[in-house]
Amino acid sequence: MKFELSQEFLDQLVLDIETHNNDSISGQISQLHPADIADVMGNLSTDQAKYIYELLDEELAAESLMELDEEFREQLLKLFSPEEIAEQVDNLDSDDAADLLGELDEDEIDEVIAQMEDREHASEVTELLNYDEDTAGGLMQSEFMTANWNWPVDKALVELRKQAEQVEKVYSIYIVDDEQHLKGILSLKQLLFASPKTPIKDIYKEKDLRVAKTHDSSEDVVQMMEKYDLVSIPVVDRQNKLVGRITIDDVVDVIREEAEKDFQMASGISTNVESSAGVLKHTRSRLPWIIVGLVGGVASSQIIQGYEGQITLNPSLAFFIPLIASTAGNVGVQSSAIIVQGLASKDFQFNGIMKQLGKEALIGLLVGAICSAFIFGVLYFLNGDMNLGITVSASLFMVVIIAAVLGAFVPLILNKVKIDPALATGPFITTANDIIGLTIYFIVAYFVYF
Repeated sequence: MKFELSQEFLDQLVLDIETHNNDSISGQISQLHPADIADVMGNLSTDQAKYIYELLDEELAAESLMELDEEFREQLLKLFSPEEIAEQVDNLDSDDAADLLGELDEDEIDEVIAQMEDREHASEVTELLNYDEDTAGGLMQSEFMTANWNWPVDKALVELRKQAEQVEKVYSIYIVDDEQHLKGILSLKQLLFASPKTPIKDIYKEKDLRVAKTHDSSEDVVQMMEKYDLVSIPVVDRQNKLVGRITIDDVVDVIREEAEKDFQMASGISTNVESSAGVLKHTRSRLPWIIVGLVGGVASSQIIQGYEGQITLNPSLAFFIPLIASTAGNVGVQSSAIIVQGLASKDFQFNGIMKQLGKEALIGLLVGAICSAFIFGVLYFLNGDMNLGITVSASLFMVVIIAAVLGAFVPLILNKVKIDPALATGPFITTANDIIGLTIYFIVAYFVYF
């Protein structure tokens, strides 16, 4: 049954915290999913969240901690001692433990690791901290199931039962040789239906094995798992030794984070920020592109001022400045959004880029022709002003084509120089097209009227 967080629920919970009614709190919270518990805690103060947190059992507490908003989790962790954090890290999978420790200062990390009781787990987590968080090594976890290809099936079953105690979710069994080199993959179904004395090397699957390298980017891992519909993928080092696996839940997190980052950049927010971040952090992330927009606005106003004489002779020209600017911005953003999406999914390879540029130009041509014909008809039949109709429609036709091509071209250039092309879908394209569109509009007006 889906849990619906309500103000009444929160009010009762706060009252129970104030009166130390622990039985009532446990009855309300302990049956919830970790993600729902995180939602509840996120709507409380850090002191209240810590009070609830300490009433949870160790495993549920650790899972709930990782579901919290990153900013809120950082604030909450400040209330814990290194010993308390170490207890939680001991109950997390290695990848989650590494992510949690990565949010702490170097000195705090050393203190927490020193306090961990499971030294083998501490060693695994420490190893993961050496990888960049945006690589396969930074995404992977050290808990996985392996079987030596020289084992018979009955021995493999015995050994896998022992390993299963440390692995929460079993998707596949990875087959290795005596030096831990990855050889292939084995499904549970294949293992269960094989005869007891059959060697593993006779039944494992080597063909079509998809593998990530520790140094692969997280985006490459996501694309591979999306393309081949994988729920997990093994990770090997440069010597092809199996060192970890990446599961679908970690990939979903990466997809969500990338989507949030791209959406924010497309909206003119220069750095990825959480909604719960402070006022100053939000201000710093938004201000750069707002300044760019202001500069563009000043440039546009100077263009209008430069053609003040034309507007004085025919004030009707001023009425259509917003139409030209907004249409150019919309067309440019649409084109750049398609290109950014294609670059992200690597749809444009080899000749795909030039083909897409030509396609966007053709789309701009058709859209421009339809829009200009429509606006000419409206102006001619409503106002009867042939010159105004020609000026606006001809300008709109050219502006739409240029905006479509520019919207497609800019993200390609940004991608070429290693700048996130998502920047192109926001204020950059809108501002550029405003300036270009107004310039074209007044140049056309000059030739029509003068």
